[in-house]
Amino acid sequence: MKRLLHGSALLLLATLLTACGPQRQSVFPPTITIQQMRVQPDGAWQLTLRIQNNSYTGMDYQSVEGSLQVAQGIPVRVHKKFDLGIPSFAGDVVQAEVLPTPAMSQALQAVAAKGSSGSLPYVLTGIVHGTPNLEDHPDNKNPRDFPFNSNAFLSPVPGVPNTYR
Repeated sequence: MKRLLHGSALLLLATLLTACGPQRQSVFPPTITIQQMRVQPDGAWQLTLRIQNNSYTGMDYQSVEGSLQVAQGIPVRVHKKFDLGIPSFAGDVVQAEVLPTPAMSQALQAVAAKGSSGSLPYVLTGIVHGTPNLEDHPDNKNPRDFPFNSNAFLSPVPGVPNTYR
């Protein structure tokens, strides 16, 4: 009986000591997708990238480095520096421009000719750089690199020329 009391007291003490530590903030990779794409008059593509924070804490994102591949063609570089704070489980957008290859532009024109029934597959991959926004511990900033991989489709927006979602 005495052993049981000692064991219970030890277990209770260990439980109390673990509750005294700082609250751990769970950080998860964000989801990055193309929310909208517009063809500019000079032929460049303006991407509206949606960054969805999937963490239990706010995140401060600094940059995206990646590549965009359209219709299994040659990927082009996507790079954008910014300073964007996103609360937990929320999303926000940034603009980035890319210069498409001739094959990418031709594939987009073929989809545009089909109207709203056409769709163009894309793959967006890379790394986003972010830092947890730990208000309780501002000196404990831990920068992180999160890989992302997004596979989806772009379709023409009816009634809005040169715009795809």
